[in-house]
Amino acid sequence: MNKISPLAIIEDGAKIGKDVEIAPYSFISSKATIGDGTKIGLYTTVYGKTTIGKNCNIFSHAVIGSIPQDLKYDGEEVELIIGDNNTIREFTLLNPGTKIGGGKTIIGSNNLIMGYVHIGHDARIGSHCILANGVTLAGHVQIDDYTVIGGLTPIHQFVHIGEGSMIGGASAISQDIPPFCLAEGNRALVKGLNIVGIRRRFDKETIEAIKNAYKTLFRSKKGIKESASKILSLTTNSEVKKMCNFILETKRGIPYERIKDEL
Repeated sequence: MNKISPLAIIEDGAKIGKDVEIAPYSFISSKATIGDGTKIGLYTTVYGKTTIGKNCNIFSHAVIGSIPQDLKYDGEEVELIIGDNNTIREFTLLNPGTKIGGGKTIIGSNNLIMGYVHIGHDARIGSHCILANGVTLAGHVQIDDYTVIGGLTPIHQFVHIGEGSMIGGASAISQDIPPFCLAEGNRALVKGLNIVGIRRRFDKETIEAIKNAYKTLFRSKKGIKESASKILSLTTNSEVKKMCNFILETKRGIPYERIKDEL
């Protein structure tokens, strides 16, 4: 049974699932779809063509689906798609896509999006991610599954953050971060592996393979793409292949400290 406050504003045409809770003074657009079991807190606004999946918990004053912060936006219909089991905390701002970016912002499932996070237009967020308080994503950012981003971290447009990586708080990200890596600083550099994250997910053999690949990629004097190509030709490990393919396909480059020749 739905629990919808009479003080909420729900436009005709909105699709509301079963067992949905909508608190007072919230607004739901006529083009919105709210999945079963989702809870929407006080003063939350859901604009435009926004789809929210099942069992999401959206806290007060979140702004979901308002028009993109892009000067090229000209009123065309765009979309925000949010998966299941997401927690979206207070004062978050999630924008839909733009025509140039395909018209969609897509957020996966089982994510924790903390207070004051901004997810810009045309972003692609995977599943099982944590975006801590004050994380700011520009347009077209891609964040893969199982990524953790520390608080107050801005991420430049078109940056790709690889699966299972971790970004230290108050970092500034302007280049791509490969899977399973730890990066921090302003501007951020790859500093090591997200050991805690990979231990939670993989067996000992895979962890050792990732460690050995990291050493070859980032601790040798060879170029990182040359090393990635060599590893890729030899490895059978699927996670190591992810790291190498990511490095070979990067468009913004990988930020890391180069090994200098000894005098």
